[in-house]
Amino acid sequence: MTLNTILNTKLNTMKMAQPVGVIADIGGLELTAEDKTFLQQPEISGLIFFARNYQSPEQLKTLTAELRAVRPDILLTVDQEGGRVQRFREGFTRFAPMMMYEAIYKNDVQHALALAKDGGWLLASELIEHGVDLTFAPVLDIERDCSQVIGDRAFGHDADTVSALASAWIEGLQSAGMMAVGKHFPGHGAVVADSHKELPVDSRSTGELDYDIQPFKALIADNKLGGIMPAHVVYPAVDSEHTAGFSAIWLQNILRKQLGFTGTIFSDDLSMEGAASGGDFYQRSFAAANAGANALVVCNNREAAQQVINAARDMHSAGTQRLDLSGWIPSTKRAKNINNTTVANNELTEAVKARLANAGLINS
Repeated sequence: MTLNTILNTKLNTMKMAQPVGVIADIGGLELTAEDKTFLQQPEISGLIFFARNYQSPEQLKTLTAELRAVRPDILLTVDQEGGRVQRFREGFTRFAPMMMYEAIYKNDVQHALALAKDGGWLLASELIEHGVDLTFAPVLDIERDCSQVIGDRAFGHDADTVSALASAWIEGLQSAGMMAVGKHFPGHGAVVADSHKELPVDSRSTGELDYDIQPFKALIADNKLGGIMPAHVVYPAVDSEHTAGFSAIWLQNILRKQLGFTGTIFSDDLSMEGAASGGDFYQRSFAAANAGANALVVCNNREAAQQVINAARDMHSAGTQRLDLSGWIPSTKRAKNINNTTVANNELTEAVKARLANAGLINS
């Protein structure tokens, strides 16, 4: 379905086959009266934090508790990967870029996998302790030493390394009670352009693209991914008209049908320049949902967020099911550490930190 077809279709045919909701954000360190009213809109399924929302561990705990009081059901998320993508810094463990695992893996596979599991567990445990439910990670892109935006965020330069290290890291994440979201499907590592600033085009063949898909394919088969985030990149060999995030070929035919993914599809930020091909924000919402996205992520623009919410409201009015992400919220029953004891075990936490620090994977 082309964008023009979507926009010209009557509202009463806008019932999506999948549940749809919105991931939005707030502007500061605490909730304003406007924020509280904004967040009461049932179309909002989750909230994403940025560095502007963080001052200290104590402030973050207060903010997440206040958010829970306003909306107990919404998922509280962040981009907390390590390296240069780490929104919460002072008072949190400073993780090295994921690429640091690659050299260890080449020398000692089992040691690297154990460290990756430690790293995932520690990162997730710290977030959960502060009331944050999910980090949009891991990055499953294969680094080709050309990307302006991926680079050392990737676990490695080949599919096997990325698959193995990401799998172990996810095991750590899950052992702490957190689910994983793999990104940026089908792979963002081979294009130079940054999709935050422009629309990248990956002109490789289907065979080359299939190689980049391998980490996603492996982790889907192992039931390691609760969610997947597609790239705002055009891959002409598969769909020359749409980015992966706006492409039913990628999201429904390949991701759902061929790869058998049954989890939640989170759009990448609809305010990114790479998403501008979808039209205005209301139009982008329908383009992403018609392609197969569940969670419509929109950041750094309250007016745009409201347009996306309005679009989701119209979808719901047409019979689309509302996306409920409350099942993603870690519970105390699920929150276990790598030795199946409680997360609050400070002795274990310090042992994990020591192992990671000795390997140069965190700043102690």
